[in-house]
Amino acid sequence: MSEPAHTVRVIPVPDGLDGERIDVAVSRLLGLSRSRVADLVAEGHVVLDGAVPAKSDRVWPGALLEVTIPQVRPVEVTAVPVDDLQIMYDDDDFLVVDKPVGVAAHPGVGWTGPTVLGALAARGYRISTSGAPERQGIVHRLDVGTSGLMAVAKSEHAYSVMKQYFRDRVVDKTYHALVQGHPDPHTGTIDAPIARHPKHDFKFTVRADGRPSVTHYDTLEAHRYASLLTIKLETGRTHQIRVHMSALKHPCVGDPLYGADPTLARKVGLERQWLHAVGLGFDHPRTGEPVTFISPYPQDLQRALDTIRGLN
Repeated sequence: MSEPAHTVRVIPVPDGLDGERIDVAVSRLLGLSRSRVADLVAEGHVVLDGAVPAKSDRVWPGALLEVTIPQVRPVEVTAVPVDDLQIMYDDDDFLVVDKPVGVAAHPGVGWTGPTVLGALAARGYRISTSGAPERQGIVHRLDVGTSGLMAVAKSEHAYSVMKQYFRDRVVDKTYHALVQGHPDPHTGTIDAPIARHPKHDFKFTVRADGRPSVTHYDTLEAHRYASLLTIKLETGRTHQIRVHMSALKHPCVGDPLYGADPTLARKVGLERQWLHAVGLGFDHPRTGEPVTFISPYPQDLQRALDTIRGLN
């Protein structure tokens, strides 16, 4: 028997969601992302008390939500070469890559660009089969717009051990960020929960009902228009550094999504946020010996930093 092409959920709206936008209500009730729910509403797969709503329409207690969820076909890894992706380390258990900007960690719905897994497949690497089909071997990720070090598991043992490392927060992840202005104090910790932005898809914000998020920063260089920070993460939320620095009113240079000045970005020649995963350290998943890796700044970030230094 073939699998059903869709799933239908019929749910009465509880009192606690009275007055919420329908995309927010469905997201909370079904555990789907806001962007996924917005697509379902736009495609007519959400019905509110017999009528097809807009995603901004509000719900009320007792109203009947009927949500049809089409079966999503798994996104396949396509072997596509990425010439400037460098292999920093490679053994039977894992490898570490230096990911360039513009490359996703793995395939995803709506992403048609290059991926780390696709680049590794194009070079003939065999990766752990653990994890969802489209992200096998991935133990942590970097944003498409963030460059730097990423580890990928090759053996099943390494995948299990390294995933636990990240859950237990024992991996030493070091980033460098060039942020606008001068954080005060120049060394500090940001402990602020992060959640999806209520009004913007693909954006996050500090919110009381968000997931716990902790960022430590220290100023390496202070210049007239910007400061170079070293940043260590206790947690690994999506856009965490960008969200936390924006909340301090010191967004990453070149990051207009989180409030950066586009004029300064043009002045230093940046077309993405100045953020680089410069260091990665953990115990080898098989031998237990400490391993550390360092990534130099890519040309665009180095050039922008040199320009900032020259503007003093």
